[in-house]
Amino acid sequence: MAEHCSTTFAELANELGFSCEEAGGLVEFRSPFALENWTLPVLELTIIVGAVLALWYAIVRLRRHGDPTNLVLWFGATAYLFIIEPPLYFPAAFGIEEHVDTMFAHNVFTVDFLWGRLPLYIVAIYPLMATLAFGLVRMLGIFRRYGVLIGATCVGFVHHAFYEIFDHLGPQLRWWEWTVDNPINQPMFDSVPMGSVVVFAALWPMSLAFCVQYFVGRHVDAGRRFTGVELTWRTVVIGLLASVGTFLLPLPATVIGLAGDTVRGVVYALELAVLIVVGATVMVRQWRSLRAGTAEPEYVDRFVQIYSVVYLVVFAGLWLASLPDFFDAVDGETGNGDPIGNLWYTIACFAVAILSVLATVTLPRTRPSTPATEAAAVTG
Repeated sequence: MAEHCSTTFAELANELGFSCEEAGGLVEFRSPFALENWTLPVLELTIIVGAVLALWYAIVRLRRHGDPTNLVLWFGATAYLFIIEPPLYFPAAFGIEEHVDTMFAHNVFTVDFLWGRLPLYIVAIYPLMATLAFGLVRMLGIFRRYGVLIGATCVGFVHHAFYEIFDHLGPQLRWWEWTVDNPINQPMFDSVPMGSVVVFAALWPMSLAFCVQYFVGRHVDAGRRFTGVELTWRTVVIGLLASVGTFLLPLPATVIGLAGDTVRGVVYALELAVLIVVGATVMVRQWRSLRAGTAEPEYVDRFVQIYSVVYLVVFAGLWLASLPDFFDAVDGETGNGDPIGNLWYTIACFAVAILSVLATVTLPRTRPSTPATEAAAVTG
């Protein structure tokens, strides 16, 4: 597919160590031992296994408790992926090359799709991260007590913490490379565009969570059952509307940011600050209420609790392995010329993610979760 090898993508591919013109086809397989470095197969194994287990747990929850929320979330996140990502990989094919040049390139992994553009782990990371963030917030009963919008804001807050641990490490370990001189990627927060820090780490999961809870979750909490046809069309609508939300939520930064990169960065930071303040305040307040017995726990999601810990342990190990090169970096680049992320921000994100998990495991014990008991909790 050499006709789709834009100049920018070809340059990024060469810097990452592969050739755009020789990159596979619709699907390509490689040996995990032939990748750029050992961290790539560790990353994809962690994410892909997590996504598969999240799907399995979602199916089990539907069958045992009649609760399709996790399943709709999983497929809604995947639908969102296939709406958002292809135009970013092939702007010329979608007729937007005059407005959107190649923003980034993924390195090649064990399993790749679309001529080296889409690693399988990227397909998996959308539903996995959404499941972890949504599950942690739902376990605290925030949707039930504070409503759809505030609950979705908390999901964006938690997702941001988990995602930025990954986002600030990827460029240094050559998991992907950003087009630094692309105006859309400006301003940069060390090795990460502010657009990624705010839009992809916080606002898109907020949009997705809002749609999932509005179209499915709140009805399930009230005891409603859905048919397969109803769940199918609602999942498609969720993917579409979540994409629209991802356009609308960062609109202030998009419009005001026309005044310059610095202004855009400030507006992005302000939007993120509002989300963080709201999310942190609500989660702490709800946790205290649950501990004090003035609010009732909703349910326990063991998969989310366990795999959140797995994710954090794996990424702590990856960060520790990268620290020698990180501390030897000069002017923001390692000896291999790879950009480094922001360590202090990553530490803060680790703290938020760890505290979010701890909040769910330090709650009073609750009854087994079923639609009936959850409906009783809502109506009682």
